Amino acid sequence: MKDYDVDALREQYPILSRKVNGRPLVYLDNAATSQTPRVVVDAVEDGYYDRRANVHRGVHTLSQEATAAMEATRRRIKDFINADSTDEIIFTRGTTEAINLVASSYGQLLSEGDEVILTVMEHHSNIVPWQLLQRRSGIVIKVVPIHADGTLDMDAFRNLFTDRTRLVSVCHVSNVLGTINPIADIIAYAHSKGAVVCIDGAQASPHVHIDVKETGADFYAFSSHKMYGPTGIGVLYGRSELLQAMPPYQGGGEMIGHVSFKGTTWADLPYKFEAGTPDFIGAAAFRTAIDYIDSIGMDAIAAHEHELLEHATDAMLGIPGLRIYGTAPDKSAVISFLIGDAHHYDTGVLLDQLGIAVRTGHHCAQPLMEFFGIEGTVRASFALYNTHAEVDAFVAALRRVAAMLA
Repeated sequence: MKDYDVDALREQYPILSRKVNGRPLVYLDNAATSQTPRVVVDAVEDGYYDRRANVHRGVHTLSQEATAAMEATRRRIKDFINADSTDEIIFTRGTTEAINLVASSYGQLLSEGDEVILTVMEHHSNIVPWQLLQRRSGIVIKVVPIHADGTLDMDAFRNLFTDRTRLVSVCHVSNVLGTINPIADIIAYAHSKGAVVCIDGAQASPHVHIDVKETGADFYAFSSHKMYGPTGIGVLYGRSELLQAMPPYQGGGEMIGHVSFKGTTWADLPYKFEAGTPDFIGAAAFRTAIDYIDSIGMDAIAAHEHELLEHATDAMLGIPGLRIYGTAPDKSAVISFLIGDAHHYDTGVLLDQLGIAVRTGHHCAQPLMEFFGIEGTVRASFALYNTHAEVDAFVAALRRVAAMLA
């Protein structure tokens, strides 16, 4: 991209200039955790050094400043995803806790025999919480298969619905395949059948625009640490009327209206679902990360990453024996692959010796691995600070590794 100054962006990330095993680091594990720019780290440091005090209800200045910073992030997230109200923005520890909140709380409104539809490409965080609910409540889990290119079988999806289907939970973007699912179509069909929809947006939030009103999502979950922000902070968006009907997820301070041994009442939204002391410093710094993304522009980021994806894909396909899993036409900047009969772990270890950081294994998506008849893959995932030169270094290292493992 002509106006995309990746070199200037990289100056915000000191870690990108370090060496690993004597070689320049090429960090391609962004789907697991992105790196954090100085501006966000500075915001964390400011929180600890200037206004570290527990939030809400405090009358002293530090508490009020910390509360204001955290609530400013809530308002920023509301605008970022185009929600109606800050009441619909729940802070969690991450996408995993957000989905568990939905399964544990909204799940209490489901009955034995009610059906929940998932897909074979889901992360374990969007499978196991529903299995736990299945054990507790006797719900029925149905699974949507995929086509060979990694796209959802939408005919199979529609055919799974019955009059007992109550909820659909699906990833916006696959963490393994990069497939960008047609969530607006999925949500519209589910709503036509009277079901609500929970979207795992962990892999989408750093790469694509999110508009919960435009898509009609009932729940949408995502994490700060994949968005150049602090770890341990995430968000659950939920439609207000659904959150109002749901029982609390956890009990403790902050989420109460009044407590006595005769009975307890709950706080208003969003605090009903935020028991205990939150990571108010991380939450405040998350706003800085969102501002940082917006300062670059999501469209510009997506275009840059798409260029890297195409460049890498074309180059990798020239390596003998290399096969890519996930070739959907609409795809995020993730490439999962294997080389010949080489084990994914061996490939990853050898790449690390050459300074290339990738992810190996089943990527918390074992049912998807079973679908393809493999144990795991090597995964390279790109971010706004990666470069064409890094892609070339990665592919050159891959060629060397492929020759070693042949």
